[in-house]
Amino acid sequence: LSLQQDVIAGFLYAILILVVFHPVVDLIDNFNLTYRYAPLIIITEKVEERLAGLRIAGRCAPSEEPAYLLDMDTSTAAQPGGGRLVAVCCSSQSIGLYDRETLRFLREYRAHPGTLSGVRFAHACDSVLFSALSRGTVQCWDARSATRKPVQVFSGYPSNVFISFDVSCTDLIVCAGTEKVEKDTFLVFWDARGVTDCAGATKEPLGVYSESHSDDITKICFHPVEPNLLVSGSTDGLVNVFDINKDNEDDALISTCNSDSSVSSLGWSGEDYKQVYCMTHDEGFCWWDMAQLDTEEPITLLHVVDARQSVCAENHGLHYLVGGLYHEKAKKLFLIGGTSTGNIHLISCGTDGLSLVGTLCGGHSATVRSFCWSPTDESLLTGGEDAQLLLWKPGAVERSLTKKTSLKISSSVQKRVRVHNTTLKSRKK
Repeated sequence: LSLQQDVIAGFLYAILILVVFHPVVDLIDNFNLTYRYAPLIIITEKVEERLAGLRIAGRCAPSEEPAYLLDMDTSTAAQPGGGRLVAVCCSSQSIGLYDRETLRFLREYRAHPGTLSGVRFAHACDSVLFSALSRGTVQCWDARSATRKPVQVFSGYPSNVFISFDVSCTDLIVCAGTEKVEKDTFLVFWDARGVTDCAGATKEPLGVYSESHSDDITKICFHPVEPNLLVSGSTDGLVNVFDINKDNEDDALISTCNSDSSVSSLGWSGEDYKQVYCMTHDEGFCWWDMAQLDTEEPITLLHVVDARQSVCAENHGLHYLVGGLYHEKAKKLFLIGGTSTGNIHLISCGTDGLSLVGTLCGGHSATVRSFCWSPTDESLLTGGEDAQLLLWKPGAVERSLTKKTSLKISSSVQKRVRVHNTTLKSRKK
């Protein structure tokens, strides 16, 4: 009898502890994730746990015309009377517009002539989106408009073939990068002010940079908070950082770093976003600290020749890298990679190397080509060669457990892989 009483007492005591202390544990967890003085190591651990705990919260309805989902972006503010939007650039030469929360298809934009390269929303006006065309234009649409025709066209020069672009954080400047034509490659700039005030109008370039790259300019990325800073990457292996407020290209070039390979993706990271990283078409990774340019310290934080060999991943290993995301709360850079069967690997990046945080399974059935991270609700959107658009949230439970079968899609967009061991052109330090 005494033993039974002890067991019952212990059970009741455990329940009492849970009732009393469970709310306190939640408060501590919330403190660790949000308060500025919380230990960074605890924040990082919690963030990594939440990333690894991402689960499918929704899928888009199957498309009548399956296509690779090559790029995507989300609007920054809520639509009046509605939710945020997500725009997806497809290999079918179209841009699909969806409700971000429900993934309900809203409308489609088609650009003629040429191949679309990327998609971006304006930062201040959440209904305005841009995309670059291979036939030498950047086009702009307004989701509020009844027409699906561009409200603004930014025209390049006759020989321009645009394959990359971005919009500055203040929406004042649009920049596009070109393929190499004969011996020329260009960064072309336009004034983007008033894009919705002159429907159907065409804008001419403000100017170009033409000396800093010697091959296709594959990626462009403006700084998240400083509108005058721009980083560009090329198949010549160079990653250039510019201050476009300077009077000429020579003065504008702040730094040139060499990835030793063809650049496939790049971005900004670190405190005040003073770091630059890039991925290469042969799955290499480079990471530099621009804050060290005026010091004697090396600017290279990490150089991984082949991430597939350095990341120990189960579920058939790591086959490719897609891009990176900088988590401001954890003050940490994460990479997104995956397998050809659709598994998504979340990879932590540190100066001591790359390490696997977690793997998202059961979503895609083919290579993932694009993603978009939302820091507000810590959710992840992904798109792939299986034509699926997926929304992942921490601890979510998918309503429908049906999974689309793998789609063998013949894409009209083929990414060239050309590796160049170009030596460092110049580096201002």
